[in-house]
Amino acid sequence: MTATTPTATAAHAAPTARTGRLARLWRGRPEDAPWARPAFLGLLAVTTVLYLWNLSASGYANSFYSAAVQAGGESWKAFFFGSLDAANAITVDKPPAALWPMALSVRLFGLGSWQILVPEVLMGVGTVAVLYAAVRRRFGAGAGLIAGAVLALTPVAALMFRFNNPDALLALLMTVAVYGVLRALERAEGAAKWLVLAGVAFGFAFLTKTLQAFLILPPLALVYAVCAPARPLRRFGQLGLAGLALVVSGGWWVALVELWPAASRPYVGGSQNNSFLELTFGYNGLGRINGNEVGSVGGGGGGGQGGGWGETGPLRMFNDSIGGQISWLLPAALLLLLAGLVVTWRAPRTDTARAAFLVWGGALLMTLGVFSFMAGIFHEYYTVALAPYLAALIGMGAAVLWEERTRFAASAGLAAAAGVTAWWGWTLLGRTPDHLPWLRWTVLVAGAVAALGLLAAGRADRRLGLAAAGLGLAAGLAGPFAYTLETLSTGHQGSIVTAGPAGAGFGGRGPGGGGPRMDGGDGGRNGGTQPPNGFPNGFPGGGQTQGGQFQGGQFPGGRMQPPGGQSQGGQNQPSTGQTGQTGQAPAGQMPGFGERGGMGGGGGMGGLLNGASVGAEAKEKLLQDADAYTWAAAAVGAQNAASYQLATEKPVMAIGGFNGSDPSPTLAQFKEYVAEGKIHYFIGSGGGGTGGGMGGPGGGAGSSSEISTWVQENFAAVTVGSATFYDLTSEK
Repeated sequence: MTATTPTATAAHAAPTARTGRLARLWRGRPEDAPWARPAFLGLLAVTTVLYLWNLSASGYANSFYSAAVQAGGESWKAFFFGSLDAANAITVDKPPAALWPMALSVRLFGLGSWQILVPEVLMGVGTVAVLYAAVRRRFGAGAGLIAGAVLALTPVAALMFRFNNPDALLALLMTVAVYGVLRALERAEGAAKWLVLAGVAFGFAFLTKTLQAFLILPPLALVYAVCAPARPLRRFGQLGLAGLALVVSGGWWVALVELWPAASRPYVGGSQNNSFLELTFGYNGLGRINGNEVGSVGGGGGGGQGGGWGETGPLRMFNDSIGGQISWLLPAALLLLLAGLVVTWRAPRTDTARAAFLVWGGALLMTLGVFSFMAGIFHEYYTVALAPYLAALIGMGAAVLWEERTRFAASAGLAAAAGVTAWWGWTLLGRTPDHLPWLRWTVLVAGAVAALGLLAAGRADRRLGLAAAGLGLAAGLAGPFAYTLETLSTGHQGSIVTAGPAGAGFGGRGPGGGGPRMDGGDGGRNGGTQPPNGFPNGFPGGGQTQGGQFQGGQFPGGRMQPPGGQSQGGQNQPSTGQTGQTGQAPAGQMPGFGERGGMGGGGGMGGLLNGASVGAEAKEKLLQDADAYTWAAAAVGAQNAASYQLATEKPVMAIGGFNGSDPSPTLAQFKEYVAEGKIHYFIGSGGGGTGGGMGGPGGGAGSSSEISTWVQENFAAVTVGSATFYDLTSEK
């Protein structure tokens, strides 16, 4: 017999342990079917590949947030506050949590489109993984896979998990919060740690998008208080502990910002009094509900039918602008929610299946209700928040009814879900008739056949039932899959973006997309006479398009000049069609209008909705002696400033924040900066227009308009490429 040395034993054990871990990773839990874990890993792999494909087509996506990411990649102070520039003049109009992963990526790998957007992709893949885990635990791997696939192929999810707005992180954190609550509902022992996880997720979600994080908090807390398997006092104590975790994880940053001396931190963008609390409860809080948003371009308008940011009401999620983004399987999700509650109605109080329907359904209904009736700023991409809840209900409801399919009511429920999904997909595809016209009728016919097959699923051979279920799922996902592929194949830039083909919604699509069209149509949807969603009560100032021309709209402080054209007498003259070349505009035009597109040529409404194209001459001029100044330049409106900052990687002050309407800096502060030699150039209107009026989006009598007038009166304008620069170191 040969003795085995300890060294040999350890060397043999190490590979065995590694092999065992890899096998468990591939095989999954012993109780799972052999196909479950490979299918799950395949879902994640396909989602990753899809979301990474053609990622760089969006360039810097929303340059407003990309500029803040660039600043955070250079300055830890800018990183902490979410400043728009590394010199910390003003912050974005949100808390900074969503910027942190992207800023860390830029700090590690340098500035670029992939460095900014890959973290968003990873958040999307992570959301699919957490959703699968949450659904699989109670309803099986099949339900989890259906839920994950529905989420990954929802058009607005495919858009926002490849875009740099805060919504990707918010969706991930909300899904984690639901997962934590569901785990806590499983057993009394160990519930506290899962509720604390949910509380931390809510806290960081608040640091992502303020009060939107709390939309689903009431239904989750109520379900736990009623259904948790613990004594009442213990349940409320555990909820209190979760609340404490929420306050700590979300409040530490708020406390530091509020206690920090205002003179040594950046101005809180989006607020009128340099207060994050005011921003939270005003512009980003109640203002979104009632439409009274001080500092918003045009204001919310008070909502109601046709008022505010699009028509409000119970059918808002199904309208022409929003339907193609999120609503493909929404009717089925509502139907399956009802079916799931009926099936589990007589279950014990602590039944985890019913609790799951109540949690996911409560989250969906609460968010759906607020989105449908909020009168303030509302963009189509906000609906990505609904996607995880909707997807979970599809997977769970389908699994529950499939198990009960021998009962006619259950098979009828499956048939109804397949039928209504096919009909609604047929309706939505009819709104973009030029995009894959054959698909519309294919979806309807396949869905009808699947519905008939599912109706008989309880009495037919299992294989035939599975074939009918598969056909119904394929028919239901065909429409959103087609829209998702179109979304992945197209770059998106600017502040208002939508998924799917032209006409599926209003938003920035590049190249040449973004912003409302002034050439007689909005992607074929508005026919050139009506404003797209995103402009309250019509085009700003009452303008409209007639015969391909924009007529007479007014922004506060100046006339609106459409992208690429020349404004004369209130009418838009045709654009030269060349990127970076703009017409001239009268004094008082909105800064950035007349600039073509964003970085890389994506269209946009200049300094408000998207950035300006930065020519080589302008970039070279800004870089001259840039290190000798705190800010290489200043410009009204954050998108306008962001474009120059991203092109030069030097701080550019965004006067007035995003809208140009924030009172920062004041005229006195700006004069002081100029006297101290901290700002080199002021960037005015595109094209070196006559008069150079620069009253921005917030224009009017605000500080941005006062600064623009003072600069124009005291410094000479110089045309640099397609831009107008004022050298603030040399007075007239």
